[in-house]
Amino acid sequence: MRIWCFDCFTDEEEEGRLKQSAMDNNNNNNNDDDVDLDLNQRELGVSEDERWPMCEEMMRAATEEEEEDGTELEQLWSSEIRSHPHLVLQGESSNAAAAAVGEDCTMEEADHDSYHKRAKVYSGLAEGRSASGVSSDAGSSVERTVSFGVASSSRTDVDMFCQNFILNYGRKDGKKDEGDDNGSSESEDFEVHIDLTDDLLHMVFSFLNHIDLCRSAMVCRQWRVASSHEDFWKALNFENMRISIEQFEDMCLRYPNATEVNVYGTPSVNALAMKAATTLRNLEVLTVGKGHISENFFQALGECNMLRSVTVNEAILGNGAQEIHLSHDRLRELKITKCRVMRLSIRCPQLRSLSLKRSNMSQAMLNCPLLQLLDIASCHKLLDAAIRSAAISCPQLESLDVSNCSCVSDETLREIAQACASLHILNASYCPNISLESVHLPMLTVLKLHSCEGITSASMTWIANSPALEVLELDNCNLLTSVVLHLSRLQSISLVHCRKFTELNLQSVMLSSITISNCPALRRITITSTSLRRLALQKQENLTTLVLQCQSLQEVDLSDCESLSNAVCEIFSDDGGCPMLKSLILDNCESLTEVRFSNSSLASLSLVGCRAVTSLELKCPRIEQICLDGCDHLETALFQPVALRSLNLGICPKLSVLNIEAPYMVSLELKGCGVLSEASIICPLLTSLDASFCGQLRDDCLSATTSSCPLIESLVLMSCPSIGSDGLSSLNGLPNLTVLDLSYTFLMNLEPVFKSCIRLKVLKLQACKYLTDSSLEPLYKEGALPALEELDLSYGTLCQTAIDDLLACCTHLTHLSVNGCVNMHDLDWGSTNVQPFDYFGVYSSGETTREPAEAANRLLQNLNCVGCPNIRKVLIPPAARFYHLSTLNLSLSVNLKEVDLACSNLILLNLSNCCSLEVLKLGCPKLASLFLQSCNMDEAGVEAAISRCCSLETLDLRFCSKISSVSMARFRAVCPSLKRGWKLRLPGVGDKVWVEDKDSAWVAGDVLDSPGNKVHVETSAGNQVFVSSEKLFRRDPDEEERNGVDDMTKLTYLHEAGVLYNLQRRYALNDIYTYTGSILIAVNPFKKLPHLYNGYMMEQYKGAPFGELSPHVFAVSEVAYR
Repeated sequence: MRIWCFDCFTDEEEEGRLKQSAMDNNNNNNNDDDVDLDLNQRELGVSEDERWPMCEEMMRAATEEEEEDGTELEQLWSSEIRSHPHLVLQGESSNAAAAAVGEDCTMEEADHDSYHKRAKVYSGLAEGRSASGVSSDAGSSVERTVSFGVASSSRTDVDMFCQNFILNYGRKDGKKDEGDDNGSSESEDFEVHIDLTDDLLHMVFSFLNHIDLCRSAMVCRQWRVASSHEDFWKALNFENMRISIEQFEDMCLRYPNATEVNVYGTPSVNALAMKAATTLRNLEVLTVGKGHISENFFQALGECNMLRSVTVNEAILGNGAQEIHLSHDRLRELKITKCRVMRLSIRCPQLRSLSLKRSNMSQAMLNCPLLQLLDIASCHKLLDAAIRSAAISCPQLESLDVSNCSCVSDETLREIAQACASLHILNASYCPNISLESVHLPMLTVLKLHSCEGITSASMTWIANSPALEVLELDNCNLLTSVVLHLSRLQSISLVHCRKFTELNLQSVMLSSITISNCPALRRITITSTSLRRLALQKQENLTTLVLQCQSLQEVDLSDCESLSNAVCEIFSDDGGCPMLKSLILDNCESLTEVRFSNSSLASLSLVGCRAVTSLELKCPRIEQICLDGCDHLETALFQPVALRSLNLGICPKLSVLNIEAPYMVSLELKGCGVLSEASIICPLLTSLDASFCGQLRDDCLSATTSSCPLIESLVLMSCPSIGSDGLSSLNGLPNLTVLDLSYTFLMNLEPVFKSCIRLKVLKLQACKYLTDSSLEPLYKEGALPALEELDLSYGTLCQTAIDDLLACCTHLTHLSVNGCVNMHDLDWGSTNVQPFDYFGVYSSGETTREPAEAANRLLQNLNCVGCPNIRKVLIPPAARFYHLSTLNLSLSVNLKEVDLACSNLILLNLSNCCSLEVLKLGCPKLASLFLQSCNMDEAGVEAAISRCCSLETLDLRFCSKISSVSMARFRAVCPSLKRGWKLRLPGVGDKVWVEDKDSAWVAGDVLDSPGNKVHVETSAGNQVFVSSEKLFRRDPDEEERNGVDDMTKLTYLHEAGVLYNLQRRYALNDIYTYTGSILIAVNPFKKLPHLYNGYMMEQYKGAPFGELSPHVFAVSEVAYR
């Protein structure tokens, strides 16, 4: 008997080629009649002509399903094929084994492998299929070698595993052969078995699928035998494989106890199905399809006594125009789907489930008294009478699917209801002729009526006569106007795309799921249920009335229900019908104006986009989250009490009255509440309060807040001009206050701050222009605020002396910002006429000098002097002892000429846009980043400056006109640690540029040459000019080919010349609007453009995302409105 690999089936042409290849190889390599091939002849009994007709094609067929999963494994095997061109299965006779070992490896290596119990896995494949025998020197034994070839250059995962398949030359019972004349019965594979017991191996293999079993077969002989056990081959799946009748017959003989067979999509599906039905006496499950199935097949099924399930899919039964008879006494499940047949007659007394879905037949005669499930969906040729006859012949029917059978009528349903008293499930979707009038289905539990044009409100009367109903689906019933049902067992209802549906009234104790969507006419909903936990009614634009009595309801989503009125708040209060409500979403409910909730269970509330809400009152002691984005008109907010931990009301610019009682709140943001005048904040755990730009906030409000919130650590009062000395004096009630921001206020006296805020660490006084020079004297004369670390005096009017004294005496400062201070002059810590006391806060003399550790109390780390126009010189010598200074920012100091620094720990120095800088001396061994953008220093000056910066990694020299791009190599030679250097490349020959022109502002040009810093340019007018590189702007290469871009951020180079040219091109096309990101630029057309402002154009921009359509003022208006 021939033993076939599970996936080794080939088509006839390929099989013939492989046979011929094997025969040619065999004839060329061995003409000895005494050669006995173990796998070919002795064990399998295969003739020489048919030695290797298997493996590869079936592998390729199965590849269609395994191709993706096997990609990695295929790559591995491909590499192994290249490195090991032959696969060798060695015999075990003593002489042959010794000869083989002597030729391929030493005996010591073989013994070593045996000692460590390593399994020998075959990893090589030969060039062609052949079987050759090579006799030993003595001629008394044979070394048997089997080689499997690669059928094509494109190998697949299934090809690989089939080459490794069992090819089991042991018997089914696992016994060894008796041997042959050469004594090979006593020999075994020269492979060491994996050290597992047979029982354990059997248990492990029971978890593998067929493909993995085939792969396991090549590990060792023990695995090969174990993987071929018939327990693992009860199900033979040949779906969509090219398997011949002979091959299939051999597999059936090999595994006669197989219980499942799938020959769907095989070339000879009818013959294979017949063979399975007549050969496998234990067959229980059979799947066929994709081809012609003869009537003989159905007759043969009667002989399969063990058959339980048959599936026929996508087939032509008989000749397509004859009646097919099927009779079987034990069949329980039958599926004949997507098949073409004239008439079908089925007699199966034990049949429980029958599916004829999408089969093309005109008559179905059933004799199945025990049938429980009948599916005849989409059987378009079945007439109403045929459906009625088929269904009423099954008195035990429990589930019936007649969906998409347009001929079904109410009369048919009435007779079915009378004949099938146990009917539980009915799917009559897409049946336009039914209305359920006089249809009584008392046992019905599931009813699906999708797209039934005859279902109206009157149909609900008959549906209500099904007290056991649990699931009801009424999607796309366009004539349905109302649903009123009182069904105690109803659990789920679906109403989607019911255009005329206006009212829903449900009463069910067990109702747990409601799906309502796209019902534009729905106005009233009444629901009574004790099991409903979640209710979602999004986008019901006309819903005005909602009545809920749902004791278990926890989540409600009413987003975009624009017509809901303030009365909805009563439903979700404690006196309403939802006592366990936890989450409520009312986003974009634009009709809500006053929201009041008193709910002891509510934990989350969302009012996003409720722009009409002016008053909000919450008495929800368990609420932890609230979202008010888009509530632009909120004027009054009362939270008493709430469990909120944080709250942002900065998005409510019209808020004027605020009362908060939140025992757990730690963060409150009121930024931008410019009209807030009354605020009662009772939050005993509050640590952060941001009241920036609360221009109406007064001293009494601040005093009350500090009294009720004693744990505040951070207080921001930026741009609160109404706060005065009385309010600041109340800060003594905040013992933990460490951050105070009084920027942009009208303060003139800081004495209350110095007395009240002893532990203050951060003080921000930006743009406090009314502070005088003496305002900060307590800091550097009286030692006020001893814990102060960060001080921001940016954009103030303090004089140079006050700043010098502050720098000299406040040695505990770590961060100091004096950005934009016009009175800030030279920072010269090397002046000879200044005593050390003035700058270090300590005395020293020429005879005695303190050690650095003694002056280590100067802790300044960060000094910012950005945009100080009067600074001309910055000198910090070693004697200044700035041991902790790590960041110095002097950018935009346009008059700065000299910088001389000796700071041992300075890491970052920013001198960008210091266009007057001439001298730069750096003694900063730890400097890592140096920014010199738009500075006019030459190469020699920069080279000298960085020569002593041995840790410099980043050097930014962009827009430095005196430094060329080739200089970066010199700088790296001077400073080897340099890793990143930026210098814009000068325009090269052929580059497109913009050249400044006195008449046209800018003209296009092409670079002809770039000698030094001068660039030779030919303009579009034909003129040749020499221009300094810093006066050129690069031009987009394709700028002239296109008619401008609608968003100028799409330009490669965004600068004045590019912007003006782009606007000019669009203006010429009457495109007067252009984006720059989110900014709209409009150019006056000086003429009427009516097509831009008509009603059609306005409708186009309604609801359109910004940037999706062409630039227009309507787009900006839409964003502003939304």
